[in-house]
Amino acid sequence: MLLQDFFRENPVCAVAFSGGVDSAYLLYAASVYGQRTAAYFVKTPFQPGFELEDAQDVVRRLGIPLTVLEFDVLRIPSVAANPQDRCYYCKRALFALLLEAASAEGFPLVLDGCNASDDASDRPGMRALRELGIRSPLRECGIAKSDIRRLAREAGLPVWDKPSYACLATRIPTGTAITQPDLTRIAHGESLLASLGFSDFRLRLRGGNALLQVRAEQIPLARQLLPEIQTALAADFQEIVLDDTPRITRET
Repeated sequence: MLLQDFFRENPVCAVAFSGGVDSAYLLYAASVYGQRTAAYFVKTPFQPGFELEDAQDVVRRLGIPLTVLEFDVLRIPSVAANPQDRCYYCKRALFALLLEAASAEGFPLVLDGCNASDDASDRPGMRALRELGIRSPLRECGIAKSDIRRLAREAGLPVWDKPSYACLATRIPTGTAITQPDLTRIAHGESLLASLGFSDFRLRLRGGNALLQVRAEQIPLARQLLPEIQTALAADFQEIVLDDTPRITRET
């Protein structure tokens, strides 16, 4: 099935919009091939501020309405406890909220940006989407990540080369309870790293310490700036250790 055919069959739909390239291109396609669409951004403690800023920039360019839904996901015990299947409980709660809001505004179908490169077999969050009836047109139409970046660039979307960004909860080891103070210090640290020129990196919590993971080509820069980073983040982390193994780009 082509994406055009999907929207011909489903002309009225809402898009769960994260501010990333996948959902941005999906939103663009819905606006071009569909009849009526809107974007919904669920704002939680798991997202840094730039995600919403990116989402707002894209919808302004596309002329599509954006609804921001505030949701404190840490109120859900099965999420805050951070079990192995945390993502299932989180996605289930977020998309249930989004479905209710979209339905109230006349959207019978909600879409998400999962693509054909995503492996559903090891992603508990995808199980929640299936149970709630969320559709993933990019995945259904066989459109992979590399295709999406090319298509997004051709469409003039500013996030076409934005690195994949897993939520802040993935920085905390499974089984370690997630707290707002921990999320805040991780977000603060990653904001500093971005200001220093790093891209596609992770600052992972290890008790009172942090493990810094960067792409292979930025390991020399990380080694050079590590003393500066440790000094700047001394109030948040006792020690920051650089992982000499290049960061794996795909995450659940």
